[in-house]
Amino acid sequence: MLTTRSIPIKSEYEIKLMREAGRITSGIMQKLKAEIKPGVNAEYLNEFAEKEIARLKCTPAFKGYMGYTKSLCVSINNEVVHGVPSENKILKVGDIVSIDLGVEYKGFYGDMAVTVGVGKISKSAQHLIDVTKQALYEGIKKAISGNRLGDVSSAVQNYVEKNNYSVVRKFVGHGIGSKLHEEPEIPNFGIPNTGPELKNGMIFAIEPMVNEGSYEVEILNDGWTTVTRDGKMSSHFEHNVLIWGMKPQILTEQ
Repeated sequence: MLTTRSIPIKSEYEIKLMREAGRITSGIMQKLKAEIKPGVNAEYLNEFAEKEIARLKCTPAFKGYMGYTKSLCVSINNEVVHGVPSENKILKVGDIVSIDLGVEYKGFYGDMAVTVGVGKISKSAQHLIDVTKQALYEGIKKAISGNRLGDVSSAVQNYVEKNNYSVVRKFVGHGIGSKLHEEPEIPNFGIPNTGPELKNGMIFAIEPMVNEGSYEVEILNDGWTTVTRDGKMSSHFEHNVLIWGMKPQILTEQ
């Protein structure tokens, strides 16, 4: 594995393993999305993910990471990220729920997140979800060889703010590979043509976290669950992206 300014550049073999890790993560996520229904509790989703990960002979990336006790993050409505699953968190019609999943496969990681509505949701909630998802793809468009990291960050920020939402500052995307979190940090805000140059073989977890209101957040007493300070809704999407010439390759997309 080579590095550039401490950003790992993956070998052909490592990229092959990352593709498989991404494929597995995406496959489990598609099954999880089908389980999101009114009346389902967050712990059920966590256990469902654990069983799927075990069935595929992989390891949960999150369980045990810095003391986190679950295999999945389930964040509902005004919960931004790192929502800790429990049986008391029960999905109801009109909720939006962000699911963040990490899988280790043969020493390499896949990490992705989606936000979905539970049953019929409001137009404003759907718009927030749609904007967050598109913001991710706006960032991915800039994840090409020769661009700078700030090009990715600013593309996300500009799209979000054009739609009158805010991007979370406290949490950012990251490099990913043989570690769940590698260099560089990837903010969802920034200035074009700044930061490290993007090179073939880099793999990034790009993950906009978008708030309906202010970008300010706070962490609850469990030490993990992060909520919007103003109580408004939040949405989260994440893909693992390989820098490869002028065509970014999404590793966590079916």
